[in-house]
Amino acid sequence: MQTLVLLVGTAMNMLSRGLIETFAVFLLPLSVAFATDRVALTGIYSTYMLVYGLTAPFIGMLIDKLGVRLCYSLGLLLVGAGLSLAGHANQLWQLYLTVGAMCGAGTAALGMVPASVLASRWFDRRLPSAMSLLYAALGSGVLVFSPLSQWLIDSGGWRHAYRWLGLTPLIILPLTLLLPWSRILAGEPSLSARRARSPGPALGAALGHALRQPDFWRLSGVMFFTTLSTFTIMIQLVAYLVEVGFAALIAASVFGALGIISTVGMMTVGMLAERFGERLIATLSYSCSILGVGILALLDGRPSMLLLAAFAIVFGTVSGSRGPLVAVLSSRRFGGSAQATVYGSVLLAMGIGGAIAGWATGALHDLTDAYHAGFLLSALAALGGMLLFRSIDVSR
Repeated sequence: MQTLVLLVGTAMNMLSRGLIETFAVFLLPLSVAFATDRVALTGIYSTYMLVYGLTAPFIGMLIDKLGVRLCYSLGLLLVGAGLSLAGHANQLWQLYLTVGAMCGAGTAALGMVPASVLASRWFDRRLPSAMSLLYAALGSGVLVFSPLSQWLIDSGGWRHAYRWLGLTPLIILPLTLLLPWSRILAGEPSLSARRARSPGPALGAALGHALRQPDFWRLSGVMFFTTLSTFTIMIQLVAYLVEVGFAALIAASVFGALGIISTVGMMTVGMLAERFGERLIATLSYSCSILGVGILALLDGRPSMLLLAAFAIVFGTVSGSRGPLVAVLSSRRFGGSAQATVYGSVLLAMGIGGAIAGWATGALHDLTDAYHAGFLLSALAALGGMLLFRSIDVSR
């Protein structure tokens, strides 16, 4: 049953990030189709991240009260419908509604909030490794869907691509309803018995207690700075690589390759954290992020495949690696009846960071007609995340 739990969480995470992160591949085709400035387009992604963040606490409450099955079903329906309708958009506001709002809410329902609940019910000592594996699926989704999206765009245009991508979650929806949810949600017997002996306070009281803890706000701050740092780069990465001289398919493939490279990093971070501690591993990962941004900046004017590979390895290996660490620490600190709600509330900061990243990267590009100001913002945000993570009590 542990294997099935990991498979379900992995599949949903692949869909949740993989389908929507293809927005970086759609950025240039959409800019041509709608003839608008960059900040108006990246605002779609900002809307997506903001809605994701605002929805995540309510998704947590939904899970704590009604379970994961309903949550996953709602997520698949929203993402499938949102992407399918995006393929029929004739005005920019329609993309804000479909890709931004609908997919933002749907992704929150498919992502790490429900996956973290399932993992914590089936894993104890190996929880860091389980969380890392689930987070790694986010990167795998990018690997699968980014080149696929570019191929669909090349073969039939961006509308054609969105319509086909939207079919995937809608096809998976009925299969999801057939899973043995009662057994999945029951959890590992010894952990279930432990929860029964110590049920903890009611949902409202548990959430109120969490909000009064400094570590809740530190974890939220880590997610804010980390997301701001990462997505300031990722949203315009494909466009940047094309503009400095790489072919569109190569740029999309590199974007997808970051997914598999980050998968390796996310799968490894749990094991390393179990051995060396979360604080040291987080410090190393943030340092690599800053180094990777520096390498990416060097590509301007010298489109070297060697530098591109170096960026992909250095930046990609640690991209997303802080997420599993935050999920584990949140689970340790705030388990019990409000676990999903508290973790969803932590992810609100992730949504805000992503929303600011989407707006800032477009605004800075339009203001300077270059990408370097965005690179500087990414590096400074990574530094802020590292300093804040080091202030968290990581004792077990």
